[in-house]
Amino acid sequence: MVFAGRQKNNKNAGEEWYLGKYEIGRTLGEGNFGKVKYAKDIQTQHSFAIKIIDKTRVIKLKISDQIKREISALKLLKHPNVVRLHEVLASKTKIYMVLEYVNGGELFDTISTNGKQQESNARKLFQQLIDGVSYCHDRGVFHRDLKLENVLLDANGNIKISDFGLSALPEHIREDGLLHTTCGSPNYVAPEVLSNRGYDGRASDTWSCGVILYVMLTGYLPFDDRNLAVIYQKIAKGDARLPKWMSLGAKNLVKRILDPNPKTRITMRDIKLDEWFKEGYTPAKPNDDEVMSVQETAVENQESRTYINAFELIGMCSSLDLSGFFEKEDVSERKVRFTSTLLPKELLERIEHTVTHMGFGVEKCNGKLKIIEEHKEHSESSRLSVTAEVFEINPSLYVVELRKNCGEVSIYRQLCDKLMKEFGVSSNQEHLATKLVEAS
Repeated sequence: MVFAGRQKNNKNAGEEWYLGKYEIGRTLGEGNFGKVKYAKDIQTQHSFAIKIIDKTRVIKLKISDQIKREISALKLLKHPNVVRLHEVLASKTKIYMVLEYVNGGELFDTISTNGKQQESNARKLFQQLIDGVSYCHDRGVFHRDLKLENVLLDANGNIKISDFGLSALPEHIREDGLLHTTCGSPNYVAPEVLSNRGYDGRASDTWSCGVILYVMLTGYLPFDDRNLAVIYQKIAKGDARLPKWMSLGAKNLVKRILDPNPKTRITMRDIKLDEWFKEGYTPAKPNDDEVMSVQETAVENQESRTYINAFELIGMCSSLDLSGFFEKEDVSERKVRFTSTLLPKELLERIEHTVTHMGFGVEKCNGKLKIIEEHKEHSESSRLSVTAEVFEINPSLYVVELRKNCGEVSIYRQLCDKLMKEFGVSSNQEHLATKLVEAS
């Protein structure tokens, strides 16, 4: 056990508190499992990020295996382009994962803010991504949820792969040599994962890396639509449109990675031999000789289901990925999507109740709500108009989409914040309310 005590009693004032040798500071992020806090080793003054996991939430969601899997995977990985796990501690109610502190933000935020990357920078980041992912594969770890949100950047702009909660280890491979749990994020998932016939974790991770490369080069997703079924149709065909201005070398590599047939898809080894990839490439050196001591902590042994639907898993995570973040729309246009287990009728009724109390008018049409700003003195185009719609993911999980048709962004933001608070959507899920990047 570890002792965790506050320096002072006033929790709301934001004072530091202590966890063993760590001084705990500000909140870096927040999700369904708990919070990620900034921490400093009081002996060495080194910075860390501590992921604080609420055991009660783990038990309630029946995902103890997922937590143990993430810890087990990270213990195996000591690479410059993979977030490091330094220590695992526990109290009666919490699990504390002491992780490398990465302060450059998510690659998602970089693309959202700046749009597509210069080809030379995209290549450098992709080289680091492939280095990190292929190293994971060599250690028997398959990430299975590679996406922009799970790729962090350090202060020098170098990649750090994070969030191994959906990863698979050799013991998860069945007798046929394949993985069978359907998981991943819709826009990044490989076609064979959706087929429910088993898949090779190496090939599926390679596909996801290809999607990330495409976004870095273009500023938008290769397979996207507001309808999930259409996204899956596009993924199955693998017909990503390559812009004319993309270099021939980049085009050829993207095509070979986004091959819908995993048997003919380019491998990590061959990616490293590709001429476009090799330009300026210096392989990273793993830190396997380093000695790392991780204090094991067992999560309460709870009965769990043998199968969890992929979207349930995504819904449990701190950052959902159900949105088409990079559509070719004006940058002022914004969408918010979040998940709920409430039935569509109840969802729409609660939305209507909330917005009418905020002073908005509501029109109902074809199962949608049109939310209109009332008593606006200016022109019709400056009045806020928002469409609310509910999509079914499976019989017990739904996606609420709020889409701004016209009006002021600030008022739309206030409306979205109010509705997300009403449905208990955490602040860390503002990935779902991110600016859409207009293709350059």
